[in-house]
Amino acid sequence: MKKHIVMLAAAATLATTASTSMAQTLDAVEENGYIQCGVTEGVPGFSFPDENNNWTGLEVDFCKAMAAAIFDDPEAVRYTPLTSQVRFESLANGNIDVLSRTTTWTMSRDTDLGISFTGTMFYDGQGFMVREDSGVTSALELSGAAVCIESGTTTELNAADYFAANDMDLSNAVVFVNQDEVVQAYLDGRCDVFTTDSSALAAERSTFSDPDAHVILPQIISKEPLGPSVRSDDWQWFDIAKWTLFAMINAEELGVTSENVDEMLESDNPAIRRLLGVEGEFGEPIGLPTDWAYRIIKHVGNYGESYERHVGADTDINIPRGVNQLWTNGGIMYAPPIR
Repeated sequence: MKKHIVMLAAAATLATTASTSMAQTLDAVEENGYIQCGVTEGVPGFSFPDENNNWTGLEVDFCKAMAAAIFDDPEAVRYTPLTSQVRFESLANGNIDVLSRTTTWTMSRDTDLGISFTGTMFYDGQGFMVREDSGVTSALELSGAAVCIESGTTTELNAADYFAANDMDLSNAVVFVNQDEVVQAYLDGRCDVFTTDSSALAAERSTFSDPDAHVILPQIISKEPLGPSVRSDDWQWFDIAKWTLFAMINAEELGVTSENVDEMLESDNPAIRRLLGVEGEFGEPIGLPTDWAYRIIKHVGNYGESYERHVGADTDINIPRGVNQLWTNGGIMYAPPIR
């Protein structure tokens, strides 16, 4: 009996400690009045600053959506550009609140770094880009080529695996610290090939003076589920980030947009009513008001709106939805229900 009481007391102490830890990030963010969001140094369509340092992109929209849910203000965000080498350290050390930076979810990153990925925002894969006049039509023709690669990324590891598996020579790899250096080296002719996520290849090519002079080869050599991450010591903050993404995906599936969200408040569909906070108390468990998802959709839009605005068919990047379509449209984009 005495042992049982001691165990209960220990459990209560742990629960109290966990509860205190769980609220730390949200409390700090609310006190600061903004979210500190870690982003790329500039990848068009994902996180990219204009001449006035106004950031836009699919991953920027995620940070804006979190700010909308918490503050009812999508502009309550500050952005920290990070290289691949320092992004995880910056998150783990508390220099940023969330990392939303073309980052691949892998087992070692998810288990060894003290961070947790909150979901997949963009399903991607690594590809190769060459000059059109090179005559190269397949990645299997790249043995011995000078390949531009960013260090500290899955890109570097995937390229080594692919070349080794196909008995190809990668001894001429040219490795750089950041993506801007990689792109410039490729444009300067220091490399024959530029390899990274296929979405980033399309994004960078859209900024070239003559995009048609560069060809993205058909081979996709890896799985690159890109998504945001947060520190692993705060489950409440993890839930806020996770359900921000899920709310955007569910909104698209339910046909709720930034344009019709106010009309949808009168919907008879129970799933829509739960999403928008008309029914249920789904904000309280994560420390947010009842209308947290309404705020996201009103200010930022659903996942499809964000995709089309930044990388869709009407942009210079023009990345087909492909597997990033909703599961109801033949893709694999899927979110748990709010209920």
